[in-house]
Amino acid sequence: MYEDRGARGLHFMKGRRRVKNDRSSGFTLLEVMVAMAIIAIALTAVLGSQSQSVSLAGEAKFNTTAPFLAQSKISELEVADPGELTDDSGDFGDDFPGYTWKTTVQNISFDRPEKAAERLRQIDLTVSWGAGDTFRYRLRLYLFVSEGA
Repeated sequence: MYEDRGARGLHFMKGRRRVKNDRSSGFTLLEVMVAMAIIAIALTAVLGSQSQSVSLAGEAKFNTTAPFLAQSKISELEVADPGELTDDSGDFGDDFPGYTWKTTVQNISFDRPEKAAERLRQIDLTVSWGAGDTFRYRLRLYLFVSEGA
């Protein structure tokens, strides 16, 4: 009824229907473990590069947005009444969530010319973003206050 075609071969029935030997079907445990290890290594590399990409995108966003926000704040300070220039802080509202600013105003002192020192202000502006001010952009402005102001 059956015709033997070798130890690893196939057995044939009269109706030419093939029946596989149980020893030759499926994967071994070792083959599955090696495949899983290769997949794990590949996924680790892919996820690591994805995480770095997201981090760099956030930093690039800050490095393009912060200078524009700083320039906007400096423009506000330049048109403000010089007598009202004081240390201050705040945020940029709902349009730029997470972005904050802080200004520090100091009088400049130097020997010559004497009268110029009374009219010169040093303004330090810091724009920050992120948890715990992860990213900071600092700008220093020297503002000359006219005599009539």
